[in-house]
Amino acid sequence: MDQDLTKGSVMGSMLRFAVPMILGNLLQQCYNVADTLIVGKFLGSNALAAVGSSFTLMTFLTSILLGLCMGSGAVFSIRFGQRDMDGLRESIWASFALIAGIALFLNALAFAALDGIRSFLQVPEEVWGSMREYLLVVFCGISATFLYNYFAAFLRAVGNSVVPLIFLAGSAGLNIALDLWYVLGLRQGVAGAAKATVIAQYVSGVGIAVYALLRCPQFSGIWSCRKVRGACVKEIAGFSVLTCLQQSVMNLGILMVQGLVNSFGPAIMAAFAAAVKIDAFAYMPVQDFGNAFSTFIAQNFGAKQKGRIREGLKVAVIAAVLFSTTVSAVVCIFARPLMELFIDRAETEVIWEGVRYLRIEGVFYSGIGCLFLLYGLYRALGKPGMSVVLTAISLGTRVLLAYLLSAVPAFGVAGIWWAIPIGWFLADAAGIAYYFKEREKILG
Repeated sequence: MDQDLTKGSVMGSMLRFAVPMILGNLLQQCYNVADTLIVGKFLGSNALAAVGSSFTLMTFLTSILLGLCMGSGAVFSIRFGQRDMDGLRESIWASFALIAGIALFLNALAFAALDGIRSFLQVPEEVWGSMREYLLVVFCGISATFLYNYFAAFLRAVGNSVVPLIFLAGSAGLNIALDLWYVLGLRQGVAGAAKATVIAQYVSGVGIAVYALLRCPQFSGIWSCRKVRGACVKEIAGFSVLTCLQQSVMNLGILMVQGLVNSFGPAIMAAFAAAVKIDAFAYMPVQDFGNAFSTFIAQNFGAKQKGRIREGLKVAVIAAVLFSTTVSAVVCIFARPLMELFIDRAETEVIWEGVRYLRIEGVFYSGIGCLFLLYGLYRALGKPGMSVVLTAISLGTRVLLAYLLSAVPAFGVAGIWWAIPIGWFLADAAGIAYYFKEREKILG
């Protein structure tokens, strides 16, 4: 199932590789969307606010591990493009030891800091009890998140985007079934929704790890790799830590905005919780296309195929803009029915604010689509630091403007919503300007 992205049609190879990734991560969103939909419909708006705020926190924690795995995946892709199998095996050893250690530390830290989370996120009293109950269970899935993302990053790096989809599809279906059983059948409330998510995460994480170890030829002989060079560790750490920083800074900014949203009360929290899920589904495909594009660029960068890199960049920009524009129209038109999937239509304040959020964000999805391509491009070309810079521009602007605009009575909470697309487009402008100024140098 491995694909060599250095050969064949640029558009065809990129799309064949991207589509399973897009489908897989849409399924991954089902983990939290199932929680949100079932909790919102059957347990009420306060429970929805609790699960929604937990989702933002878990996204931040997951982004640390995801960034580390994505950075390692870029190194794997370059080694695969160079046909350096010994170097690939050495990179696997170094990255697994590094990221596994960080995952264990992060898991312990999450439990230790649990009671400080309420103050940081300004969680109201009526929401905190349910949120704490949910987090106590869902934190147990952090190790499973590491396993899935690490082995999925490895498989995608060598051109296999189908197997991660298969494992994720099975666990997503299991998650939904367990959600219904725990919440409606056993009446375990938000803790039941968390249990469903954690069990499903371990099914996908352990399953994909066993598959990769037993079925992938790149792992043959790996157990004899007893020595890891310092240069390999340095390279892995450089890519992984910078990509982790980019991912975690992005989600830390979102977490800071979540604290500001929470200060407006449970109704706004619930609206944000539901609207963010819709938002994530809307632009998740173009985010995954950006990750597939990154693997394409990395393999061709390793193989020194500059022509294919340039052609791939043109194809990717056109595809991302066309997709984002189409999704923008759908979200803006159907904003109210989409909100009503998550919350009872009698909750008029929640639905109205969610619709306003979606119509402000939805118009500008092309901005985030181009930004995901820029992140993937610089990571693949060995410039993960530039992705960090773009994230700092995007999120710095978002957080600063969110606090400034929301304090102006004429904007109020809508100021938070407007700050987000402004940040996207400022980062796009910086990333595009840097590419045209330095493209001959960074392409090698």
